[in-house]
Amino acid sequence: MIRIVALTPAGEQLGRRLLRHWPEAVLDYKPKPFAKVVQTAFRQGEHLVFICATGIVMRTLAPVMQDKHQDPPVLVLDELGKFVIPLLSGHEGGANDWGAQVADGLGAQLVMTTAKMYLNPVYTLGMGCERGCPLEYLEELMLEGLSQKGLTPSDIHSLNSIDIKADEENLIALAEKYGWRFQTFSAAQLTPMASLLSTRSDYIFNTVGVYGVAESAALLAAKLATNSPPELVLNKIKNGKATVSIARTFKR
Repeated sequence: MIRIVALTPAGEQLGRRLLRHWPEAVLDYKPKPFAKVVQTAFRQGEHLVFICATGIVMRTLAPVMQDKHQDPPVLVLDELGKFVIPLLSGHEGGANDWGAQVADGLGAQLVMTTAKMYLNPVYTLGMGCERGCPLEYLEELMLEGLSQKGLTPSDIHSLNSIDIKADEENLIALAEKYGWRFQTFSAAQLTPMASLLSTRSDYIFNTVGVYGVAESAALLAAKLATNSPPELVLNKIKNGKATVSIARTFKR
């Protein structure tokens, strides 16, 4: 369970923004008694997001902290949503990876205090397109997607699509131009990614057998690259002839 704890009206607003990304979470605004509520949640292993000063969190949780192998992940955010700090259980508990997801969702900066060698992101592109899509349509959309996330072509591990695009001339040309591996996957291989998609298209499913080509392909390629759980960094965007998505995992 994810519990978001906010202490100010601005913090409550930010908490509601977080609920859009994690609708299963609980938003606790000015819980009373504060220490008892958050200490109980911590003991029960809930994932905690505090929108308040770091000092308040540390003083409150200090009596119930055990060690990094048992404590649940804890994030601290400023009430403007500019910074995300994985405070406890960054590595073992997954707070670093989770913090990266929250930072991406808010467009915030992730403030890492654990060893830098831990955080080695691997980014993968997924693309779908009409048959015979011109290279300029693919390249323009790809560059737009990278720009939205502050990435460059050199950050990309591979370009990926569904197997019916294995002979798509300009997807191959795009990969060759930027020195990327070009990979395609069958609908059966892509199907397990369905639960991670931002949207599902019945039309695409009826056409090719998956609910989304770009997102599914990016997610699967990321997972295979590091054998770690993948996440979407860029939900599918499109132009008149193509779609693109970016996924990420972390190499440990």
